[in-house]
Amino acid sequence: MNSCPNSQVSPSPHPLLPSPVQHFDLVIVGSGLAGLSAALLAPAQQRVAVLTKRQLNDGASAWAQGGIAAVLAEGDSFDAHVDDTRVAGAGLCDEAATRFVVENAPDAIAWLRELGVAFTLEEDSDQLHLTREGGHSQRRIVHITDATGVAVQRTLMEQVRQRPNVELFEHHNLVDLITSHKLNPANTAVTSAPNRCLGLYAFDERHDTVITLSAAHTVLATGGAGKVYLYTTNPDTATGDGIAAAWRAGCAVSNMEFIQFHPTCLYHPHAKSFLISEAVRGEGGRLVLPDGTRFMVAHDDRLELAPRDVVARAIDFEMKKHGLDCVYLDISHQSPAFLQHHFPNILARCLELGIDITRQPIPVVPAAHYTCGGVQTDLHGRTDVAGLYAVGETACTGLHGANRLASNSLLECMVFARAATQAMAATNASTAPSPTPAFPLPQWDDSRVTDADECVVISHNWDELRRFMWDYVGIVRTTKRLERAAHRIALLQAEITEFYANFHVSRDLLELRNLVQVAELIVRSAQNRHESRGLHFSRDWPQTDDIANPTRLVP
Repeated sequence: MNSCPNSQVSPSPHPLLPSPVQHFDLVIVGSGLAGLSAALLAPAQQRVAVLTKRQLNDGASAWAQGGIAAVLAEGDSFDAHVDDTRVAGAGLCDEAATRFVVENAPDAIAWLRELGVAFTLEEDSDQLHLTREGGHSQRRIVHITDATGVAVQRTLMEQVRQRPNVELFEHHNLVDLITSHKLNPANTAVTSAPNRCLGLYAFDERHDTVITLSAAHTVLATGGAGKVYLYTTNPDTATGDGIAAAWRAGCAVSNMEFIQFHPTCLYHPHAKSFLISEAVRGEGGRLVLPDGTRFMVAHDDRLELAPRDVVARAIDFEMKKHGLDCVYLDISHQSPAFLQHHFPNILARCLELGIDITRQPIPVVPAAHYTCGGVQTDLHGRTDVAGLYAVGETACTGLHGANRLASNSLLECMVFARAATQAMAATNASTAPSPTPAFPLPQWDDSRVTDADECVVISHNWDELRRFMWDYVGIVRTTKRLERAAHRIALLQAEITEFYANFHVSRDLLELRNLVQVAELIVRSAQNRHESRGLHFSRDWPQTDDIANPTRLVP
């Protein structure tokens, strides 16, 4: 985070009047695979806005190394992919959502190829090369070497920039959603009707002002909340903005206690958030102690190909047992040519840091990686608030259950982006809201606030939050640790609420406000689960109940 608001842009004086309201058919918050897919799949005649809080390519999608899971190989089946997803999800996956995503996977891959995504092929063949990752019973991971996300993201960005109906708003941060109930809290005629999203407020960081966007439909595709933890594989943009804003707007959230910790983040002082792909273990990588002893044999019969939650807990156990700063992932038994072909980016990055993976094991530690819960949606991406959709890591569709199966995340983005845009297009024209709302949306009023007198409150609170979340709400939890975290969150919320009410907004303040809200939802969900399941492991509740139930919180 920045030490002071707006430190990376040229600040301008606060305008005397906020920017005027702009009207769109569809406003999408987020420019990862979910958001850009929705923009490309929206009808060409619709006016679409895509907001992203930094540049178009600054998000988690471009960081995805492994690939996209799809049943394409002979001998594989939809049932097998569903079963693998259910096993990884510890029995909590929603059956309908899982089958819906799995059965639409081949079409999603075909759509990307039509757009020009050049997936890795078998040598001397036009057949897709399929790799295997932890938790998968078959080879079904479509990929572009070990940089799938960045290649897919590059293609989609090129396509979006060519669409005349899509307007891009870079360096715009979501402040809050505008809903009918919020605008008219005293009007019983309005509040007795279903709550509807009418648009949003966004902080234009380059001009240091807040703009108002009205929309018939709004899609939250802001990604997850990995930055709530001290160590994460996520980019700095992963601050839970969509989840927090949807909660404030009146949406239910589900399964927020299930934070996936990727087992293998590169451990090096100069390697910020660099992920060592699941595919390294899929291609024979072995987890070892400093003396070379292979340890997964003591934890799971599937060894290194066990699901991520199992592997992450095993690494955490071994590190604590032996007092280690890290463990090691050894792929050096494969030939240099094999590693150059399959993992060129990992090979190059490690070499930059003095690690030759053709001869040396890779130092790794677990790190917060994926938010399995989120804003609760149906199979069309619809939330509890009419006109508001959530897609991708922001959403909880039921697909991931208590633990996401590797390479199902990019797939989910595309499948639900298509489902959401189809649902919007199918809305009856006689009942669909107009892009111009029935009553004018108010512009942002900051006439009663001032510039912050100091920024140390934000930076100190940010650091405190991430450290105690790592210590108390990490891979292994206890009731006492969760109570301590809840107490500290309440104190932070009081400070941040006061700060937000009295000073002009900034990116850092908005992100901190959202992270603290998401932290509260994670802790509350964890406190409500009196068992250990998937990614949620409690020493006080080590058993797994016979019946798997989701955790649902309602504002």
